[in-house]
Amino acid sequence: MNAIRTGTLAVPGATLHYETLGSGPVLLLIPGGAGDAGLYAGLAPELATRHTVVSYDPRGLSRSPLDGPPDAPRADERVAVWSDDARRLLDLLSPDEEADVLGCSSGAVVAVELLARHPERLRRVVAHEPPLLELLEDPAPHRALFAGVRETFRTEGVEAAMARLGEGLADGAVRQAPARPTELPPGIQEMAGRMHANLPVFLGRVLGPFSSAVPDLAALRPVAHKLVPAAGRDSRRQLPLYGPAARLAELLGSRLAEFPGGHLGAVESPQEFAARLLAVLDRAENGPGAREEGSPEPAGRGVSGG
Repeated sequence: MNAIRTGTLAVPGATLHYETLGSGPVLLLIPGGAGDAGLYAGLAPELATRHTVVSYDPRGLSRSPLDGPPDAPRADERVAVWSDDARRLLDLLSPDEEADVLGCSSGAVVAVELLARHPERLRRVVAHEPPLLELLEDPAPHRALFAGVRETFRTEGVEAAMARLGEGLADGAVRQAPARPTELPPGIQEMAGRMHANLPVFLGRVLGPFSSAVPDLAALRPVAHKLVPAAGRDSRRQLPLYGPAARLAELLGSRLAEFPGGHLGAVESPQEFAARLLAVLDRAENGPGAREEGSPEPAGRGVSGG
């Protein structure tokens, strides 16, 4: 296996740090939450046996600084801007071929936007548990939870906000990303300190605007065969995590692909998650028809198909 190769890419307003591993068709991994390229350290070696695996630090996180003074006031991050960043990485690293994409959590929101805006650049997109709350039948309580988490961060700090988020989502089926390096699996220990430092950006400028994004269903329908809405088996009772993926599959006439673990399956069960991802990329699991066998009914209804 080749060693990890690193590079930087200047984009409007920021400089992105990216990493590549392996060879073959490009598979772009878009991290979610406060994570960076290291979030997928456990997956990358297995995926790199068949792909050029590209991971990166989103703008403003870890080694991808925003332009201007570090202490300059910052506005909310925008899904469209982050999807443009991903497209620019693909233009650099896969200029002549369609690429595959995996996005998890808020990274899945970016992946869905990327497909809606640049379908010609993509072969298949796996969107794992995008918290697209507006797809749910009743997004209001979940919207209120995330807004409350943001306000708690502003008034009480990171630890209190993460505790509120964990309490709001917990029913025994989901474990939130630990905030301390010693609590993370060994495969991503190196990323842990950076992730903790990124939490103010996630809590203050990403969680709210990304979870309130509304996907462009009209743009997605003609390319629905390229999209695989996905969720973890252990997240079935987590409406704001599992529900949007299930509803997206229903709206687009696609199958919901279930993956091992829960919201953090890519971190907690990387080998099983990687094997499932490779199988999904190999098969047309997202074609028209019913959900995968064993998947429950969609967890919530929301926006209509207009």
